[in-house]
Amino acid sequence: MSSWKNYFEIMQDVVEKVLETQEEAITQAADILTQATKEGGIIHLFGSGHSSLIAEDVFWRAATLANVHAIFESSVAGINEVTKTSKLEKLEGIGQVIADYNRIAPPDALICISNSGNNAATVDVAMRAKELGVPVIAITNVSYADQLTTHHSSGKKLKDVADVIIDNCSLYGDAAVSLEGLDQKVGATSTIPVAFIVPALLVQTCENLLALGIKPDVYYNGHLAYEDQSIKSHNDALVEKYFYRMRNL
Repeated sequence: MSSWKNYFEIMQDVVEKVLETQEEAITQAADILTQATKEGGIIHLFGSGHSSLIAEDVFWRAATLANVHAIFESSVAGINEVTKTSKLEKLEGIGQVIADYNRIAPPDALICISNSGNNAATVDVAMRAKELGVPVIAITNVSYADQLTTHHSSGKKLKDVADVIIDNCSLYGDAAVSLEGLDQKVGATSTIPVAFIVPALLVQTCENLLALGIKPDVYYNGHLAYEDQSIKSHNDALVEKYFYRMRNL
């Protein structure tokens, strides 16, 4: 079998495992997001390093809830100066600053994404949210986190702080394919299942809201706004509604 096909099969198995094992956690998490949205709250997403990718993917885009807010913090996001951010995400204290600066507060909800679940910045963001009375949903690799040492002095990992834990069912070392002649595996495994999990959470939240008689705020694709004035007006109204409530909008 070609190695690229092997990678596809491995990742299909990972996503299938999420589907088979995480229904209860995903349902509970969607209930939290539904309640937060019902009460007028913001759904914040945070991840350091590569975990910030999914937060960006569901923020201010087509087919996503308009009350979703991605917390972009360049000092830990890994979007530039990546060797520096890799060190900063392990430092205590910065996460509390990030949480406070982004005005996390009830009735908001927070989704924290971390494959390892052991970086101090992410643990601090989650801990600060909990102190403020905001529910925390963790998306992490539970078995991998169990084998790692946390960088937080409390001894806690992300999964120890969260109200709901969704296991991304990724592979050990975040690597998929063994190749003859190469010691380490290749092909990252943690991003793809999370790219399924987070939109799935938002879809379920929308269904939950509709069942309650609440029409969720959802963006149309921005390109369609150039074709249809009513779509442009719809999207513009949502931006105006949330602009002053999100640091990064």
